[in-house]
Amino acid sequence: MPAVSFRDETAAGTPGAAFRVEGVPERMTLRELIRLRVREEVARHNARPSDRFNGLVRPDDAETELNGYRLREPRRLDWERQADIAERAFLANGFFVLAGDRQVEDLDEEIDLTTDPGLVFIKLVPLAGG
Repeated sequence: MPAVSFRDETAAGTPGAAFRVEGVPERMTLRELIRLRVREEVARHNARPSDRFNGLVRPDDAETELNGYRLREPRRLDWERQADIAERAFLANGFFVLAGDRQVEDLDEEIDLTTDPGLVFIKLVPLAGG
């Protein structure tokens, strides 16, 4: 079974967080991959809850900080809630995803992980006054 790598980058191409998940099916939709990513991030956080969360999307009642989010107090997160937020963020152009050298534009598009085993997530930041 293949593995998939998740990597964050800024819009300027500066690399951010990255991790790999082994033993995934050969083909998955972008929706499934986003949900997998979020589930893994939340599982890592919930293993040692803290007041910081480094993940794709901001949890409820958290403040955005450089390289993550600050929670009001250490707590466990609900991965399904976070995954729903991530799907909505994708649909609202909060981030886009590259598989290999192409942009994936549809949540239901299947990605062949034997040829495109790495996904790059690029978060888009709203401009001040925009």
